[in-house]
Amino acid sequence: MASLTAARRIVVKIGSALLVDRVSGLLRGDWLTALAGDVARLKAAGADVILVSSGSIALGRGALGLPPTTLALEQSQAAAAVGQIRLARAYEEALAPHRITAAQVLVTLEDSADRRRYLNSRATLETLLGLGVVPIVNENDTIATDEIRYGDNDRLAAQVAVTVGADVLVLLSDIDGLYTANPAQDPTATRFDRIDRITPEIEAMAGDAGSGLSKGGMKTKLMAARMATAAGCAMAITEGSGLNPLTALENGANATWFTAQLDPQAARKRWIAAMKPRGILVIDAGAARALGRGRSLLPAGVTDVRGAFGRGDPVAIEDDSGMRLGQGLTRYTADEAQAIRGHQSTEIEDLLGYPGRAALIHRDDMAL
Repeated sequence: MASLTAARRIVVKIGSALLVDRVSGLLRGDWLTALAGDVARLKAAGADVILVSSGSIALGRGALGLPPTTLALEQSQAAAAVGQIRLARAYEEALAPHRITAAQVLVTLEDSADRRRYLNSRATLETLLGLGVVPIVNENDTIATDEIRYGDNDRLAAQVAVTVGADVLVLLSDIDGLYTANPAQDPTATRFDRIDRITPEIEAMAGDAGSGLSKGGMKTKLMAARMATAAGCAMAITEGSGLNPLTALENGANATWFTAQLDPQAARKRWIAAMKPRGILVIDAGAARALGRGRSLLPAGVTDVRGAFGRGDPVAIEDDSGMRLGQGLTRYTADEAQAIRGHQSTEIEDLLGYPGRAALIHRDDMAL
């Protein structure tokens, strides 16, 4: 099964019920302090860590004195606006003693559905991780409506894991894994230690019940597992209410592990290769050699731009003889690519009138 200490990149989902005391509505400070210690140990072992954290509405509800019943949309958004400040500050203060910088990243479903926003989100997260930062990701509840919501952080966490090419996704829950039946109702229910394939029979075992503060039930966790494992990311469901839950998981705490179907990078390359290209970039021999050595495609190596495409669209890469070398997700529109082709990356701002990314297609967004 997957190992946290051996992972290169880890996404951890934290539910409201773990972070916020359901009676008082206050942050569980001792729990968060212990989690920060877990994160520090993982980073010291060489892993990137991203936290997908609920809690803004729960914290804001308590601060505003709103009732513990279902809130109207505008009340939820107001609670999120108040709670997001408190949530970000709590993570900042918990990670600071370990000399770890935290960043708040707020997203909606539209950010992953739209290719341009998806690439921007990926680039931002990659930059933060490269700087040693721990991103704290949450759904942007202050603006999200039903049409643009994930609705639960299980699937949001899986999407983040896919976006950044994570090796392991951990869902810290109020239950220690997937059972054959609801263990609270059936004393004969048994837990799965490992699942290699999510079958219809396994899906039928998932119930909808969630805790009082959490929106996700077991069905959303299986949806997350299906999304993550197909992208090469192993996933664990484990009980997270105790102190140092990530250390406990690494030391063999009860959990259900879902095995990855592919290597994360191979899965992403396969996904890009399967897209229908919207245009063609023709490159010279020097650029072709650079791509063969694992480099990104820079504007200087492009000799021609064909087709109409936008930022984030898939485009084919060909050499001067018309041989298809691969394809990738472009960081520029067709018009922008036409303007900067054959030029050095340092000239992009002068040519376009605004700064741009150095690569026309980054190597991580390319399948050869």
